[in-house]
Amino acid sequence: MDSERILTQLRAEGYEVAPTYQAADVVVVNTCGFIDAAVDESLETIGEALAHNGRVIVTGCLGARPERILERHPQVLKVTGPHAYEEVVGAVHQHLPPRHDPLFDLLPPQGVRLTPRHYAYLKIAEGCNNKCSFCIIPAMRGALVSRRIDDVLREAERLAAAGVKELLVISQDTSAYGSDIRYARGDWRGASYDSRFIDLVRALGELAVWVRLHYVYPYPHVDAVIPLMAEGRVLAYLDIPFQHGSPTVLRRMRRPVHAEDTLARIRAWRRTCPELTLRSTFIVGFPGETEAEFAELLAWLEEAQLDRVGCFKYSPVEGAAANALPDHVAPEVQEERYARFMERAALISARRLAARIGSRARVLVDEVAGGIAIARSAAEAPQIDGVVRIADATLRAGDWADVEIVGADSYDLAGRLAD
Repeated sequence: MDSERILTQLRAEGYEVAPTYQAADVVVVNTCGFIDAAVDESLETIGEALAHNGRVIVTGCLGARPERILERHPQVLKVTGPHAYEEVVGAVHQHLPPRHDPLFDLLPPQGVRLTPRHYAYLKIAEGCNNKCSFCIIPAMRGALVSRRIDDVLREAERLAAAGVKELLVISQDTSAYGSDIRYARGDWRGASYDSRFIDLVRALGELAVWVRLHYVYPYPHVDAVIPLMAEGRVLAYLDIPFQHGSPTVLRRMRRPVHAEDTLARIRAWRRTCPELTLRSTFIVGFPGETEAEFAELLAWLEEAQLDRVGCFKYSPVEGAAANALPDHVAPEVQEERYARFMERAALISARRLAARIGSRARVLVDEVAGGIAIARSAAEAPQIDGVVRIADATLRAGDWADVEIVGADSYDLAGRLAD
């Protein structure tokens, strides 16, 4: 999303995107600094850009710690922090002045996007007010800053008018949306809405596109969105970062919502909306995690029967409070627990996908290669979940199709066009 905003502004001013480092006059590297692995990858990318081009501007989360970048790559032209769009554009102006005046009428109304034409990310807020001990997002990206609901809805409407068929709603804490602006009211399509999570979901449901909700913390008010999913107003899909199943680990993580009643709420959600798909991510090997606490996580996972699961081994992040916790888990123990967790998650996924064989689903095609269409149903988000493979060369990216599910493995489905 940050890259798209920068690209949109630069394209509006007459700049073009180059296909290679060598073809570019200047390179902008958007970095991540959330975990050490992401820092290393960002620093390697900066080095690669310098080696192939030599004129590099750096922005993004890692830019909040410019000393890390300049220590390794002192020759970069400029370093800016996260969501510093004007600074990035200003640095481009300084080192590559625009050749002519902006021609905004040449820019499509939906802006420049890096996703395929048929889906788009809709960022509703920036920053986060939570103080999770393993995370430094509030320090790097600041406190929660929500967009007004009328602004969000106008962007969503432009995207839908441009042919987008799926909107992926994102922020660092989607269900906290609007709390920082006191749920300011806004008008859209002749109606008035509060800048709050449930109003946003209800309004997006008017657009006749798929609406998929990501990074939703399970605050109590999230329960109100489940009936809208049951009615088909938005996709019956929730991406909720549960992170762990042990209450004691969650307390050490300083998670805003603990696990005690989460399983009961999941059961209630599924009673209201049986087709609900739940995805989540977890951390294993968090400091102090005992074998008993890890066993609690496995038991929680088995009880929850989540559809889509990701897992990370805990990694220290510079500036995170968790670094000071005692009893860090040895890497070999982390690796062993990660393997056990993913084995359990794969078994659950395989069982749940096998239960879909014989059912019918509406799918959206992402790409076609070698006569196989790679598609997704309402239960699969792009790039992070599995896919539905269809042996049909007539389909094209962005097509809708109705399929019968005829096969499944641990993560993906096979389908054929329904009669």
